[in-house]
Amino acid sequence: MRSLFGKIFNKIFSRFTITLVFILIQLYYFFVLVFKLAYYAKWISIGFTVVAVILALFIIWRDYNPAYKIGWILLICLLPIMGVPLYLLFGNKRPAKLLKRRIDPMEQIHRDDLKQEDDIRNIASPRLQRTCSYISEKGPYPAWKNTRTKYYPVGDDMFEDMLKDLAKAEHFIFMEYFIFSKGWLWEKVFAILKEKSAAGLDVRIIYDDIGTMAKIPKHFEKLLKENNIKVMSFNKMRPILSLVYNNRDHRKITVIDGYIGYTGGANIADEYANKIVRFGHWKDSGVRMYGDAVWNLTVMFLNMWNSFIKTDVGYDVFQPHVWHPESFKTDGIVQPYSDTPLDDENLGENVYLEILNQAEDYVFIYTPYLIIDNEMQTALTLAAKRGVDVRLVTPGIPDKPLIYTLSRSYYEPLIKAGVRIYEYTPGFIHAKSFVSDDRVAVVGTINMDYRSLFLHFECGALLIENSAIEDIRNDCIETFQRSYEITAEDRKRFFFGRLLAAVLRVFGPVL
Repeated sequence: MRSLFGKIFNKIFSRFTITLVFILIQLYYFFVLVFKLAYYAKWISIGFTVVAVILALFIIWRDYNPAYKIGWILLICLLPIMGVPLYLLFGNKRPAKLLKRRIDPMEQIHRDDLKQEDDIRNIASPRLQRTCSYISEKGPYPAWKNTRTKYYPVGDDMFEDMLKDLAKAEHFIFMEYFIFSKGWLWEKVFAILKEKSAAGLDVRIIYDDIGTMAKIPKHFEKLLKENNIKVMSFNKMRPILSLVYNNRDHRKITVIDGYIGYTGGANIADEYANKIVRFGHWKDSGVRMYGDAVWNLTVMFLNMWNSFIKTDVGYDVFQPHVWHPESFKTDGIVQPYSDTPLDDENLGENVYLEILNQAEDYVFIYTPYLIIDNEMQTALTLAAKRGVDVRLVTPGIPDKPLIYTLSRSYYEPLIKAGVRIYEYTPGFIHAKSFVSDDRVAVVGTINMDYRSLFLHFECGALLIENSAIEDIRNDCIETFQRSYEITAEDRKRFFFGRLLAAVLRVFGPVL
């Protein structure tokens, strides 16, 4: 009984709850003040209307996604007193100045660390070479030949190998995740990290503050530092209204000794390893890299770390061949890359579009959220119309019911165009991957929704003519057999769901 009371007390007075309550109170009093002023002073109401018109024109003028524009313009024009402040707080796509001021210079300083060195002309087709060049120039993350990979169809298998690799680490361990959550998996990871830091290894953790806030033990940072584990909380949330909270670190990166790396959709939490059940079977995907391509992940981590905690003057000591002087075997092309909200280059979405636009035979896609813009919808439907076998798998059991309803609103036009859509019957699919034509694939953290494509720091790994591509394709075919294929008739049965979806669809990019 005392233990239960303690848990309830801790939840009520947790940092997450207190922060949320303070922000909600600020929002409440802000809107109460605005509505009261507008009621008693007509000129304030007129002023909001004028500002709403100016903002609407500003949004039309900006180079924003059309769906994003429509959602905000409707909200601002229909409810100017509420829409104007909400847009100023949450709708403005400009990156937080503090983040840009810190991260941009660090990435520019270390741009020369990411020069394209390998000749990839003998491996990739000329068209795919141009995709690699685009990522290398705009990322700027080069493509690598000398890297072996292993694909994981579920987090359970990935974490089994990751724990073994962590236990064998001899020099340094870097981990960057959106979520660290207390439980079986974290205890296993933490035990190894403590042992390694005690042995003198350089052990560092980056976690997203909002993603992790309600999930970690009390005094998480203090606990890590007491065990000589360096830690950084990204974009810490404070009980103050601010648009800076829009930009989150959604990346998932583990680097071990510079030549072993992991990325994919799974966070450090028990549901990702199916140690607990939340929404049925939790299907995620990941990839292990062994070789030169891990350097891209290392630079991603170090740039983020040194933007806020200046520790490393140069990165040379962390290069793959410092602790592995032998050459690595080639397995096609591996190109890990990161997408940032701090520039106007929508790298994550553009890589997906590149795969769709080049597809000749098939494109198989995993995504937990299907809230797509006009460009993505056009690419999907056009590929299907020209005879490409386009298939998507979305969750059968959702984690967010409203977002699930919104995702389903995109089914009908896609199915009409010939896209085949499946819902993962056993549970929740959290994987984010593309595979096409047995020659190209992406495994990473990038969801097919607005926040992931435009507001978050994300990462992925582009694989070309790589042995893991066959494993990804086979996993997709097996998953189709375990999933329910949606038909046009299915969409007609749920009138009220479609009505709600129509409303949500308008505000989809705002959510």
